[in-house]
Amino acid sequence: MGHLYYGGSFEPIDMSDRLLAHVKVVIATKLRRGESFTVSWRHPEQGRSTIWLHPAIELRFVFASPEPEMLDSALLQRFANEAATAAGLVLDLSDASLSSPVPEGR
Repeated sequence: MGHLYYGGSFEPIDMSDRLLAHVKVVIATKLRRGESFTVSWRHPEQGRSTIWLHPAIELRFVFASPEPEMLDSALLQRFANEAATAAGLVLDLSDASLSSPVPEGR
C-alpha cells in the first residue's frame, strides 16, 4: 500500500503502489509545467475528498515496494486527460485492476 502525503498533513492518502506510481507521474508532469488541478476520491465508509494541487504545496510519495511499478501508457494518458478537465483527476482507490500490473498481451 502506497501513501501520498499532501501539504503539512500527517495523515496520508492510501492507495496501491500501482495507482500511486501512475498518479505520481501525472502530478509531477502537470506541476513541472506549472499547471494546478484537483484530485478527488471517495472514502470507503462515506463522503469524498478533493485536494488542490499546486507547485508550492508539499507532496511526498511513499511506496511499500522498493521496486518501481510498470507503467501503463494508456492509463497515464487517461489520467492526464482527466486532470486537464474542470472536474480534475478522479481516483477510484478501490479499483482492483490498479492493485497489480496488467498481464502481458492486454
